[in-house]
Amino acid sequence: MTLTVEDRVAITDLIHQYGHLVDAGELDRLGDLLTPDVTHDLADYGHGTVTGVEAIRSVALAVGDANPVGHHITNLVLTEQADGQVRARSKGIGIMADGACGSVVYDDVIVFDGNGWRIRHRKIVARRVPLGGMLAR
Repeated sequence: MTLTVEDRVAITDLIHQYGHLVDAGELDRLGDLLTPDVTHDLADYGHGTVTGVEAIRSVALAVGDANPVGHHITNLVLTEQADGQVRARSKGIGIMADGACGSVVYDDVIVFDGNGWRIRHRKIVARRVPLGGMLAR
């Protein structure tokens, strides 16, 4: 399978729309973007791996005021996989209500499920040290 320009635009919109829905609290619309069996690896934030749209919604609600008020997603790179899935890696900047911010890497597996492109798996990796932890020698 070769990704068309239209596929790339749709996947990019999918990734960006996620931040808009979460920031707006429209968690009941996550099913528009995620497969029913989606997994979210939230281990870097102490929540393990959760499966299913409702489980992701429940974690977001449980985190409550500790959620960022702004998810800014950038640096998106799409890689076609031999099995028809797409790997999407992007950077995220989260802005908290008090103005603090943090950085993550989103590592996603995107699939076409007949209704459009959807996120099947997302690993959120916290970025806490510069240069990926590489130190000068």
